[in-house]
Amino acid sequence: MPLFVGIAVLAVAGGGVALYLRGTTPTRSAASQVDLERAVAVVDRELAADLELMSMFDQTKQAFVLENAGFLATRHVIEREAADAYDLVADVYERIPATERSMERRGPAGSIPDADRAVVHEWEGDAREAQRLLRAAAAPTTRTRWERLTEGLRRR
Repeated sequence: MPLFVGIAVLAVAGGGVALYLRGTTPTRSAASQVDLERAVAVVDRELAADLELMSMFDQTKQAFVLENAGFLATRHVIEREAADAYDLVADVYERIPATERSMERRGPAGSIPDADRAVVHEWEGDAREAQRLLRAAAAPTTRTRWERLTEGLRRR
């Protein structure tokens, strides 16, 4: 009987350790999380406005100047705190001049060449994807205690 009790105690203790190691902690400091949420909100609103202008372009075929000041002001925060989303967002903003030129070009009778239409539509799709990635990146993230423990061991 004492052997069975010893095994049971070890099993309970091992289970307790496993539960403790599965506990979670935030991956960002509170200040970094607030900075990221603000930056994402600025860029999200800006992309929403740009997408609204693109919708107006689809209806009127009048070219618009797309906004980019919000991203330029907050890009360092997004790059630091949401590196996974940053590459696509930066690419979307780098392609704004080409997209604007595509909106301005006209073919016969004010038509838009297929290649330019493709540039505009691709930019729209990528801008929507960038919004989705940014929103996901702004969600508070957590790591398990086990991940934090093994991360510390890997650094050594």
